[in-house]
Amino acid sequence: MAQLVVTYGKPADPAAFDAHYRDVHIPLAKAIPGLRRYEVSDGPVMTPEGPSDAHMIAILYFDSLANIAAAFASPQGQAAAADVAGFATGGASMQMFETREV
Repeated sequence: MAQLVVTYGKPADPAAFDAHYRDVHIPLAKAIPGLRRYEVSDGPVMTPEGPSDAHMIAILYFDSLANIAAAFASPQGQAAAADVAGFATGGASMQMFETREV
């Protein structure tokens, strides 16, 4: 299994971010080929010390890193990636990795 974790910084307008993410970005992302599961944080993002500087975290699951690369090379993946610049005014960082159970 491989995961793509997207951390979104605090946006200029949280309500506008949330509406766009819900109404536009989620449908775009769910159309990405090879996507197995899609989760987003619910409520505030916290650290052991208190509130995080992150607004939202999304975790997308794929079969492998190669599947993530192929997914984002697809027209659907390119559309979802291009959409981020339009609503993520607080920035977005992505990490991709394969996992194993221990």
